[in-house]
Amino acid sequence: MKRWHLVPEVLFVAGEASGDLHAAGVAEVLGRIRPDLALTGFGGPLLEKAGVKLFDRYETGLMGFVEIIRHIPRHWSLLERIRERIAGGDVRLLLAVDYPGFNMKAAAAAADAGIPVLYYVTPQVWAWGEGRIPKLARIVSKAAVILPFEENLLRGHGIDATFVGHPLLDRAGELPPRAEARAALGLSDDAPVLALFPGSRDQEIDRHLDDFVASAREVQKARPQVQVVVSVAPTVKIDIDRCPFTMVHEASFSVLRAADAALCKSGTATLEAAIADCPLAIAYRTSEISYLLARLMVTIKHIGLVNVVAGREIAMEFVQHDLEPRRVAKQLLRLLDATDAERRRVLEGLAEVRGKLGTPGAARRVAEMASGLVP
Repeated sequence: MKRWHLVPEVLFVAGEASGDLHAAGVAEVLGRIRPDLALTGFGGPLLEKAGVKLFDRYETGLMGFVEIIRHIPRHWSLLERIRERIAGGDVRLLLAVDYPGFNMKAAAAAADAGIPVLYYVTPQVWAWGEGRIPKLARIVSKAAVILPFEENLLRGHGIDATFVGHPLLDRAGELPPRAEARAALGLSDDAPVLALFPGSRDQEIDRHLDDFVASAREVQKARPQVQVVVSVAPTVKIDIDRCPFTMVHEASFSVLRAADAALCKSGTATLEAAIADCPLAIAYRTSEISYLLARLMVTIKHIGLVNVVAGREIAMEFVQHDLEPRRVAKQLLRLLDATDAERRRVLEGLAEVRGKLGTPGAARRVAEMASGLVP
């Protein structure tokens, strides 16, 4: 029989920067509504700042099949530490956030020990690995999903899933007007602005930055007055020798509000652009082996989240060998032109996407779900 200790523990597992951010929002609320709980976990600086006592920290997030394989030994060691904590008798709930390659194993370990599992930002089974759904149904007590179509998909397979809205809406707050955003970033209000979002991981920067910079240079050849600003995630550093443009740290929504158009690596930044009402083009490149494997496994037509939510191509995608600066610049120039029908088409699509992302309050909803799972 399991021996419960005096202070029930919620164990967070967030293996990269975006998971750390989302988990921190939940921990902040959960700490307020359930001060009787001990919050522990594996995560990063934001989770720790939110009051979670970390027993280990993540490394910079990994992307691509080959890159993940190299870190398997580290994952097995971490999984063993989580099993030991669960066996200690304090853990009453495992709260897994994103990071599916590892968190599916962590959730299985908790479920096997009779510990309830709340999975926030569930694996993208709609994109690849649909065979994971039966396992997800077996190991997850409740799922908090952030894309509108995920609730019905998972419920159709017997998973207790709730669409909580997208957590980006919690961060957006009151977005500044364009003039105010530009003034804050030191940009002129008299010339168009192009924003670059090359990624939030070192390997993404390595593969995207040069082509993103080259695309912006092509834009400036056609329209020399265009101002270019680069959004730099807190998880990466960009060498100024590779990037001649203004770099802005940790202010993605302000950058997007200041911009007339953006070039974004596929992922969360595309939804940020939708929320900020900034027309965009999407680009992505990975290793050749990872790309070939993805083509075999991925079952959806588009990779940009803004297009996935819309169910069609809102923002043009330039993937792998199609990431060619002149082609990208041609699209960006259309988006920078206020009179171009393509810009209007993209803006109309972004409005549709915003309407599908739910309402602010995702962190609060997930915290309440977590509280309900711990007596």
